[in-house]
Amino acid sequence: MLKKSIITTVLLVSLGFMAFSVINDETENDTASTSVEAEEGTYEPIVVLELFTSQGCSSCPSADALLNKVKKQGKQNVFALSYHVDYWNYIGWEDPFSKSIYAKKQRAYNIKFKNRSNYTPQLVVNGKEHFVGSSSSKMSQNIAKYEQRKTSNKVTVDGVKSANGEVKFSYNIQGNLNDKLLRVVLVLDERTTQVKRGENRNRTLTNSNIVVAEDFVTVTESKGATSIKIPSQVRTNEKIRLMVFVENDDYDITGATKSMVRI
Repeated sequence: MLKKSIITTVLLVSLGFMAFSVINDETENDTASTSVEAEEGTYEPIVVLELFTSQGCSSCPSADALLNKVKKQGKQNVFALSYHVDYWNYIGWEDPFSKSIYAKKQRAYNIKFKNRSNYTPQLVVNGKEHFVGSSSSKMSQNIAKYEQRKTSNKVTVDGVKSANGEVKFSYNIQGNLNDKLLRVVLVLDERTTQVKRGENRNRTLTNSNIVVAEDFVTVTESKGATSIKIPSQVRTNEKIRLMVFVENDDYDITGATKSMVRI
């Protein structure tokens, strides 16, 4: 049974969420949808996997493990990220990586997909379609499909370095820049957590490629430089990666790159 959250009236007003309801796997398969095809691509394929998850959701550990398995395959054109949402925190365990802005991000996707509500675990591929994040068959099918589709942008980064609590870098984008944004993300390679309360109480959970910071840059020229702050929750000597995405105003991801960061 897929997991849903109970949303409060306050959140309805402030975040514009719709009420959450319980849906099952069969319903999810019916509501999964594909967005309008992006512009024709000329650059190498990318597969961006965005998992919306929570340490407070009993259905999520299997999806977390599947994403970690994909990450460990080490494919350069596959980008695995886990966004921890906050709407499970009310049941007794506050996910240390959860942010309300990630729930809003998920909501924007589901409005696009015409899906009636957020759910966990949800996996979004290239910003274009979604499925239940614990489905290994759907994961394999979508990776294989998007590995055959060229993209309309190519982005590269150079001079990546950390200093004074932030990651600095320069970027170069090829392809059409109309209505495009640059999404800059820092992901923590892995963290193990002892969960003491909630649905996963007394479990030891390992999460990988955890999004700990995200920022957006308006694209006006193909080349530029920017930076992103390293949050204090990242510990000394922990591995983090910089991921940079090009996306259009319909949330389709049209270019991607990644780089290890030494801190």
